[in-house]
This record gives sequence, C-alpha cells and structure tokens, in this order.
Amino acid sequence: QPFGLPEFLRPAAVSTGRHRHVNLISTIRKRAKMNQPKIIFFDIDDTLYRKSTDTLRPSVLQAMRALKAKGILTAIATGRTPAALPAKVQQLIAEAEMDLLVMINGQYIRYQGEVLQKHPLKQTQIADMQVFFEEHNIPYAFVSEQTIAVSERLPWVEVVLAEILPEHPIDKDYFKKHEVYQMLGFYPQKQDDLVAARAQQSGLKTIRWHEQSVDMLDEQGSKARGIATAIARLGIDMKDVMAFGDGLNDIEMMQTVGFGVGMGNGRPELKAVVDYICPTVEEDGVLNGLKALGVID
Repeated sequence: QPFGLPEFLRPAAVSTGRHRHVNLISTIRKRAKMNQPKIIFFDIDDTLYRKSTDTLRPSVLQAMRALKAKGILTAIATGRTPAALPAKVQQLIAEAEMDLLVMINGQYIRYQGEVLQKHPLKQTQIADMQVFFEEHNIPYAFVSEQTIAVSERLPWVEVVLAEILPEHPIDKDYFKKHEVYQMLGFYPQKQDDLVAARAQQSGLKTIRWHEQSVDMLDEQGSKARGIATAIARLGIDMKDVMAFGDGLNDIEMMQTVGFGVGMGNGRPELKAVVDYICPTVEEDGVLNGLKALGVID
C-alpha cells in the first residue's frame, strides 16, 4: 500500500512522484476533516449508468440503500432533461426514494416532484446562436423539460441522440413556443474555439459531452449552481456535500462540493480536480468507492 496508508485512504491511481504524493496528502487531510456527508449527488451517464449498453448495475441500488440506512440523502445531478431519463434510472430514483433532481446541468431542479428552481435561456440568446449555426451549417437542438427539438433530421445527429432521446421533434421554431434551458450544437472538436467564442458573446458557454456534440448553457449555469440552490432549500452546508461524476460538465461540481469523487472511467480533466478516484462503472465504482472512503460499511 503506497506510503503505508490504509486502503480506504488510497486514491485509485498513485505514483511515487512528488506531485501525486502532494495530491494524496491533500486528499487524506480533506477526508479527515470531512464528517460523513449529509447528501451525495450522483451524475447519471457513465457514473451510475452506462448509456452505451443500457446498463445499471445492481450494486448501484445496493449503495443507495446503504446510504439511506446511514441517514445520508441521495440526489441526482445530470445534464439530462427530465424527458430523457432512462427507464432504469427512473426505476432507481423511485426505489431509492431520491427526492432531489438537479437536471439539465443545474438549469432545472425538482424537489419532491415540484419545480424548485429553473433557469431558462433568453429567447434573444437562442435566436443569436440560431443565426450563427445556420450561417455555419451546424445542426442544433433545443432542450426543454418536455423534449429535445432538433433543427433538422440528419443520420449522424440521430446517432448522437439515439442513446439520449431517440424520439424527438424536428422544429427550428421550438424555442419561440417553449422554455428552453439549454441548446445542443452538433459539430466536431476542431470547431470548438469558433463556436465557444460566438457563444460567449451571447452570454453562453459550451461543454463537450460527445465527440460530435456540446451542451450550450448560460455562462453562470452549472451543476454546482443547481446544487447550491438545492442544498439551501434543505439547510445543508456545501462542506457536507459529496458528489460522484465522470465528465467535463462535472468539473465545477467537483470544485464546489465538500468532497468530489471521480469515476475510474472519467475524463482526465475531471480526475485532475477530484479528491478521490474510485473504480470504473463496470467495477461497481460507486459502491466500492463509498466503502473505500468509509461512508458505508
């Protein structure tokens, strides 16, 4: 065991280099200072659930029940809209009695079935980006509570959305009739700088979630903002919050909560900012991570 440490204090990957040693010591100190979390937020895709295989491992519900037995609240923090929650995740939410859902990257929050807070985009922001996308022949979509409306039906765009919401309308004017909380842009990484610069002019930011697609939301929006709103309602301090995630849209969340756990299958950029790296989804990362950290038995 590295540095003679017990396994429950050991990150998933440790080298003997000075940088990793400093990170490890920082993790130990932070974990030692943190009491048992009062609430834990979980990302969905590639944290609780593998969308590529429609798999939610039995260990996830086992972990949620163990947390409930300890009196620790569980909640969702996802980039997905309510309309795109997979059936297996909906079943988990029901069985685990998860009352708090931070969705659409913190833009839409439900608590006990009611809307706690929402941050729709301004129509002017959407219209500005629509003109830009049309000028550059970039397909796009509008994300609402009810659905994801796409600008045009293209085979490669349908492939991107197949694992999120296979059935969706084609409607370039959708935003004129419905509240939209986020846009999607469908383009490769080589166009990131071009689109991000234009989005910034409209008060928006982009976060890549697929090799052919990005989320586009208000520049102040994030899972972290959604969590802050939610825990204020519950009377919980941020220092008593833990979170699990894997993607770029989880980075701000990890930098904000009391203790951040990255999945072993997560993005390198995320792993660089978390306090602990647990095993992968296939290795029952959530359950084994919680056990290794001493949160559950």
